[in-house]
Amino acid sequence: MPAGLHTAGPVLVTGASGFVGSAIAAAFRATGTPVRVLVRPSSPRANIDPRDELVVGDLLDRASVAAALKGARYLVHAAADYRLWAPSPSEVERVNIEGTRIVMEEALRAEIERIVYTSSVATFDLRGTGLADETRHLPSTEAVGAYKRSKIIAEELVAEMVARDKLAAVIVNPSTPVGPRDVRPTPTGRIIIEAASGRMPAFIETGLNFVHVDDVAAGHLAALQRGRIGERYILGGENVTLRQMLLDIADIVGRRTQPLRLPRGAIYPFAFAAEMLARVTGRAPFATVDGLRLARYTMHFDDSKARRELGYTSRPYRHGLAEAIDWFIEAGYLKRPRTLPR
Repeated sequence: MPAGLHTAGPVLVTGASGFVGSAIAAAFRATGTPVRVLVRPSSPRANIDPRDELVVGDLLDRASVAAALKGARYLVHAAADYRLWAPSPSEVERVNIEGTRIVMEEALRAEIERIVYTSSVATFDLRGTGLADETRHLPSTEAVGAYKRSKIIAEELVAEMVARDKLAAVIVNPSTPVGPRDVRPTPTGRIIIEAASGRMPAFIETGLNFVHVDDVAAGHLAALQRGRIGERYILGGENVTLRQMLLDIADIVGRRTQPLRLPRGAIYPFAFAAEMLARVTGRAPFATVDGLRLARYTMHFDDSKARRELGYTSRPYRHGLAEAIDWFIEAGYLKRPRTLPR
């Protein structure tokens, strides 16, 4: 366990320009730990804190990764290509698999003392009964879509390096984060925007586990301090149905709604059409074929291992929804509902 984390450092955080990564950087900064961030030249800078040391580079550029790791004591590798649809799925796989390989190999060379690798609950097998936990691993050959497949392979890569090369890595598996600073926004953020705008009157039945993004970040800090090398820890929140999420969003913004449940099969033609249109416009589709296939399973999880071993906690997920909506309004993604005070 790292002693005196607040006096040691720096910690290198990849993906700090994004949603989860920026929250992780803030969590470490709050402890007094010097933070260094690796950011691509094309990445937005809105989430980068001026107090952090900025290194411009790319996960796929080994030299820039090595430069970012030089002199660092800890590493949190949170950068990932989180898209359920991409014009070229190989792009998602290159960033998530080859990028992780390069970062971990360079971390070994730099003799990084301790690492937290941000995986995903996408790596778990949801086909059993009850809540999924860390024991339910899904083979990559049975994964739906490039993102899910790439995260499984990348997680396996990290686990293999722990066993073979003594890589000092702890693996965390966040569920579905919600909250402020979702700059892209993520697929979940897009649902929040559409629902808060009144443009999502229907849904398909599925379940998700939602967690405040700042609780995910605190879980990363706890994993670095107390996690067991090579272990996986689910960083979750509340298990909720999609219908309940839509009702909660409507309640927060003061809308009345009774969303209509649609059969999954009825949405597939729209998803196919949306993906075809996306290839022309370059804009990611709201409905995707892989997203519908994933929604067949109830994505509910048991995070008791993290609570027991890391002291992990999470607040009610509605807090994250409310903060996400406030942030989307302030950032111009959403118009302010008349019922919400300025």
